[in-house]
Amino acid sequence: MLYESHMMPWLALRGLAIDLTASLGTTDRYQRLLEVVRSVIPCDATALLVVRGSELCPLAVQGLSPQVLGMRFTVADHPRFETILRSATPVRFPASSPLPDPFDGLVEGVQLDVHDCLGCPLVAAGQVIGVLTADALAVDAFDGLGDEFLVALGALAGAALHTAQLIETLEAVAERRGLVVQELTRGHGYANGSQMLGVSTAMERVRQEIEAVATTEFPVLILGETGVGKELAARAIHDGSRRREAPLIQINCAALPEGVIESELFGHVRGAFTGAVANRAGKFELADGGTLFLDEIGELPLGAQAKLLRVLQEGEVQRVGADQPIRVDVRIVTATNRDLANEVACGRFRADLYHRLDVFPLRIPPLRERRADIAILAGFFLDRYRVQLGLPKVVLTAAATATLESGDWPGNVRELDHVIARAALRAQMREPASPSIKIDALDLDPNLARAPVSHDQLPHKVARGYVTLRDAIEELKHDAVTQTLEETGGNWAEAARRLGMDRSNLYHMARRLGMSA
Repeated sequence: MLYESHMMPWLALRGLAIDLTASLGTTDRYQRLLEVVRSVIPCDATALLVVRGSELCPLAVQGLSPQVLGMRFTVADHPRFETILRSATPVRFPASSPLPDPFDGLVEGVQLDVHDCLGCPLVAAGQVIGVLTADALAVDAFDGLGDEFLVALGALAGAALHTAQLIETLEAVAERRGLVVQELTRGHGYANGSQMLGVSTAMERVRQEIEAVATTEFPVLILGETGVGKELAARAIHDGSRRREAPLIQINCAALPEGVIESELFGHVRGAFTGAVANRAGKFELADGGTLFLDEIGELPLGAQAKLLRVLQEGEVQRVGADQPIRVDVRIVTATNRDLANEVACGRFRADLYHRLDVFPLRIPPLRERRADIAILAGFFLDRYRVQLGLPKVVLTAAATATLESGDWPGNVRELDHVIARAALRAQMREPASPSIKIDALDLDPNLARAPVSHDQLPHKVARGYVTLRDAIEELKHDAVTQTLEETGGNWAEAARRLGMDRSNLYHMARRLGMSA
């Protein structure tokens, strides 16, 4: 029995070595590594982090809050991580260590500090590429571990991480050659801020659909409420396409006055109109060879829609005031929070353009449909505002996390971002001298978990960016007509009189609002 007990850790390492040659996905490989660590080390939590420049970025965690996956740890701000990265062998940090632990207060299910910690630098080809940590709430939990075993664990863990990184590199090369490959790492888009974080089923579906359509030339219509991350989805599509080395040009159709839309999209020549003092390329020319992302496409006026359709059909643009067309090779990605099919039925959007754009509709789910991602997103925003506010450490209490996860989130991820920013500032004001700021439920917006904002708060919804002014007005008109008809027993003539309208105008407005008249 003593022999078997002594051999069990080494048998676990043998299993880890076998995993190095197994055809595991990257995420599965990381989780298997952490499972081995927890099976042979008496710890409450463990984490695998990769070196990216001056930061350590979590790839997988077990026993820690999901918000950790959204955090980025600047090495210079965390002396324990700095010590581990500078060491050639595993490092132990006893309960008496004066160095703060990065995961204090983040062990899942408790709001306690770590009392025993060890870290292994992960080395490949002579370079430290990551860190493996184990944390225990008990004092001296790791005293029985031999140094020889920890060195072997660190070596195999480094080999596992290096193997996963090599697989990712090979897949990137294969994708550039046009091969259809399966993305191994989910949600690790660190470059250019295009991070589609989340582990929910809804976000996994979105990632799979993006992966499928990115390598095609299909036009993509991204659908979703305000604040769900439609721009990030557009960037992910571009980054996964054969056009990734060419530019991604974005234009917000709702932000352009009608008089300049044509010039912005197609360009103009000198003297074409007052103020055209020089030739200017439009967004289509700038995006040649790459992707043009037309955000808020539902706001494009009908006149501009006709000209956009002609460009899509012919592959040519003509600058305002020019005689000759210019050939362009552009992939179109569009986004809207409107129901374009309904806009077509109401005569506000061209049916032929809609069918050109709607080749592959991609719906981004609202935050209320992906509550499993809220803690991860909160961790990401927390880390960003920690840096902006110059705070040493900011964590969410269990009560705050539960409140966030029960919210209605009419503004979706954008609203969550703003809520976290305000909460971090309030917590700092409440505990100005504390080395570790804990955001509690009382630091969050007081009406966070209430029912969706009612119609008498439409100005609030517009000002916060939850809905556009046009949508708010249409919503108010619909409700006013509905309520008036109810109060008049369906008498359209009386309803028109109370609303101060001509009856035929009321009929016309009702049909436009999708009501039976």
